[in-house]
Amino acid sequence: MDKVSVNKKISTMGLVLIIFSTIFGISNSQTAFYQMGYSSILWYVLGAVLFFIPTSMMFAEFGSSYKDAHGGIYSWLEHCIGKKWAFIGSFTWLAGWIITLVFMLTTMWIPLAVTISGHDTTGSWHIGSLDSTATVGILGIIVIVIVTWLANHGMKSIASLSYFSGLIGIFDMAIFILLSIFVLAANHGHFAEPVTAHALIHSPNPAFQSPIAVFSFLVYAIFAYAGMETLGSITDNTKNPKKTFPRAVVIATVIMTVGYLVGILLCGISTNWLHTLSGSNVNLGNVRFALLTNLGYVFGHNFLHLSVAQSLIVGQWVTRITSLTGFLSYAGEFIFLTYAPIKSFIEGSPKELWPNRLTKINRFNVPANALWAQCFVIILIIAGISFGGSSAQTFYTILTDMNNMTTAVPYLFLVVAFPVFKKRITQTSDNFIFYKNKWTTWITSIVTILALSFSIIFTTLQPLLQNDFQTAFWTLFGPVFFIIIAWSFYHRFQNRIPD
Repeated sequence: MDKVSVNKKISTMGLVLIIFSTIFGISNSQTAFYQMGYSSILWYVLGAVLFFIPTSMMFAEFGSSYKDAHGGIYSWLEHCIGKKWAFIGSFTWLAGWIITLVFMLTTMWIPLAVTISGHDTTGSWHIGSLDSTATVGILGIIVIVIVTWLANHGMKSIASLSYFSGLIGIFDMAIFILLSIFVLAANHGHFAEPVTAHALIHSPNPAFQSPIAVFSFLVYAIFAYAGMETLGSITDNTKNPKKTFPRAVVIATVIMTVGYLVGILLCGISTNWLHTLSGSNVNLGNVRFALLTNLGYVFGHNFLHLSVAQSLIVGQWVTRITSLTGFLSYAGEFIFLTYAPIKSFIEGSPKELWPNRLTKINRFNVPANALWAQCFVIILIIAGISFGGSSAQTFYTILTDMNNMTTAVPYLFLVVAFPVFKKRITQTSDNFIFYKNKWTTWITSIVTILALSFSIIFTTLQPLLQNDFQTAFWTLFGPVFFIIIAWSFYHRFQNRIPD
């Protein structure tokens, strides 16, 4: 990065665009509609108010005060709660990315299957006598080995791949929005899933009827806003950050919340939940493609006035096009996530806490052994889930819950550390300060901690109350396993740490 780009300050709208492009995803709206219907809108609003706005301001203060630290959230936590909990918290943050990789490795085959066949055929994939979930697991294991080998040879094209993935994401969103608007016009403003007061409060999904199941959805809403901690360090590069950052966060929050709300409503324009999404062939892995296929069909039938057979073909081609772009987007994002988080964590955390082999850098400036260790852990998790004998629906539910849980837990560390940070940090005129007194700090922190804690607790309780012990185990496995590993690493090597 040259001197001009470093010195260039980010404007309010520039920061809004960065926040939006980093965090927002239309697929979150599609998943929300499948799980909670229109009633998910309320939880997305609560996610913004109880989580996104307060934590964004916290991360901005962290990033502003520790702008010269290169260890990311490890540096933030170390100054507040000590090396031990900083290591455990940031290690769990890394685990969130690892679980995300597991999720991507096992869901990336759905868009490929849809591109080839026009619908999700992964449920019928078999290698020898293996069932479909085990087959998908084997394919995921092969890919992570190949990508890890490529990552060990350097990643010069990461920036261009990420840019390409972003453009593809915009293209997918445009197709979804435009076709939905055309269908709404053709239906004279009528929704396939009626918008009623009852629908705004109650989920049509039988799995989300009990109070605990409904409250567990909060972790999905929080996950939809996750990622702001990666932007806290750019506070110093914004114009007049004391005004720009809070203004940009509020604007971005409104845009994203409205975006999610509109995205959920767009799903209901062409799709009736009971008729299209209630079957056992629809799951969290392929619901996006079920919605797009149905959207293409309704567009062909109602807007273009085609026959049923012709409309089915339109539905297949809409899904095939968006599936191909989705698969390509997966590829760009996947390569980046395989390489960047672990490299950042290994280089940012104390090298004394790692076995010497894991910190060794190869001739391409890559921690090769750490990447292979990550690959081994991913293989173990994929094998454990995919060979567990679960159905595809349970398989993708487990992966989604693991992903959400392991992402949510590190935020508890950061929010708990924030009041300590406010007490210890020496504020200067250059620092961004949003929480100006201790009462605001403590009340906001407590409310956010409670929101995170309840969402995690209810996500764990829901499968237990349904006697679904397999889902409950794997939901907890992610954060618990990685916290134990981090604790073990710390106590094994803490004698190496200088005072």
